[in-house]
Amino acid sequence: MPSAANHPHECTVFFLPGLGLDAASAGAIAASADPRLRVVGIDLLDRGRAASVDDLADTALERITAEVDGGPFLVCGHSLGGKVAARVMARVLAGTEQVFGLAGAVLLAPSPPTPEPMPDDKRAEMLATAQGDHLSREDAAAFVSANVATPLSAEVNDAAIDAVVRQPASAWRDWLTAGSLEDATSLVGALDLPVVVLAGEDDEALGADAQPDLIAEVYPRARVERMPGVGHLLPYEAPERVAAVLAETWDAIRAAAPVVPAEWGRVIASSRVDVAVRRALAHRAIADDRGRAPRTLNRAQVETLRALAALLVPQGDGPSIDLATRIDDMLAEGGTDGWRPLGSPADPIAYARGLDAIAAVWPGEVAEQRSLIVRLITDGIDAAGLGADGIRSWFEDARNDLLRMWLAHPASLARIGFDGFAVGGTGPRPAGWSAISAGERETWEPSELGETVVEGAA
Repeated sequence: MPSAANHPHECTVFFLPGLGLDAASAGAIAASADPRLRVVGIDLLDRGRAASVDDLADTALERITAEVDGGPFLVCGHSLGGKVAARVMARVLAGTEQVFGLAGAVLLAPSPPTPEPMPDDKRAEMLATAQGDHLSREDAAAFVSANVATPLSAEVNDAAIDAVVRQPASAWRDWLTAGSLEDATSLVGALDLPVVVLAGEDDEALGADAQPDLIAEVYPRARVERMPGVGHLLPYEAPERVAAVLAETWDAIRAAAPVVPAEWGRVIASSRVDVAVRRALAHRAIADDRGRAPRTLNRAQVETLRALAALLVPQGDGPSIDLATRIDDMLAEGGTDGWRPLGSPADPIAYARGLDAIAAVWPGEVAEQRSLIVRLITDGIDAAGLGADGIRSWFEDARNDLLRMWLAHPASLARIGFDGFAVGGTGPRPAGWSAISAGERETWEPSELGETVVEGAA
């Protein structure tokens, strides 16, 4: 796996091309990309098969694993590559792949996990052109012309036609008769991460009018951007806008969450980490959606909890974890510890009552807010319905929950230098330690944890 130091970038973008395109079609996007982004094009169909979304995801993940550096990455999938991107992201977030760092996606007229909407006559027409080893140059030119809103420049048009001709016709046949018809909904589920979908207004089947309905169940946080005067071949028609949206998406993610250092990302991706642990850390690393509607608390209660969190668990300068949103999720999912004093209500009710009581007396000055927190810990305040011990026991639980949410994030584990999550592993026996000593680290550990290197288990 390449060292993060070899690449002076903040984030990698893995481009998964659509039918008729290949890795080279990412060239114009890469040329326009923000220098903080490294764009890596992946050939999905050069092996000549596309009968299964998981087959294509295997190809993508093999190459992502070889190129990923432990730092954050985005997936950029176009058309067919969008359907594959959904499966790739689902597998990464499941923890089953030795990959870590997925932060979000920019999808270009993506084919959905459901069967791709395509009229039967168009499918038959495309199949008729893909009967030999490769499409003819004439058929390739017709395909490009039919999928752009306005003619491309001669140079770009020739490059697009070359890409179509290079692709094995067997991959076209597989995709048209099997892969595009596959319903991968159960394999993908809902992917709750930052996603932007770009769609041309002149793309009939997978364009701006179709995409909101196609992606709604899969990407609950997606934003669809309509692109006037653009057809289906966005990497050739609008590479500068695609590059700009990639940078905007990365900026939004970078501002909303702390980044896990690349060395730590490589440890999480390694075979030393159990699948279930990698899955949990992958989900925890995703930037919070601060604008979403609360699931258990109301908006005022979430804001009060954010104000408390800022004082109780200060995260320093820079991006922070939205601990209040994470506690709201925890309450919705029943993830609390289950303990409460006799006579106290269940945790969701206790949180609501406690936060309402605090909001009623919350002062405007920080010094007074700190004084109120001391009072909540020592004497408490009146809080109807919180049992004989009033607010103090609930507030102790809330402080523990806030700290637990912070510590659960992989960037926090890196910040305190804790890598004990990496002693289980996917092998038949736990990976364990070779040595535990102050100031010493094993070869697999991040370099910041010690000067003396001790040879450890792979």
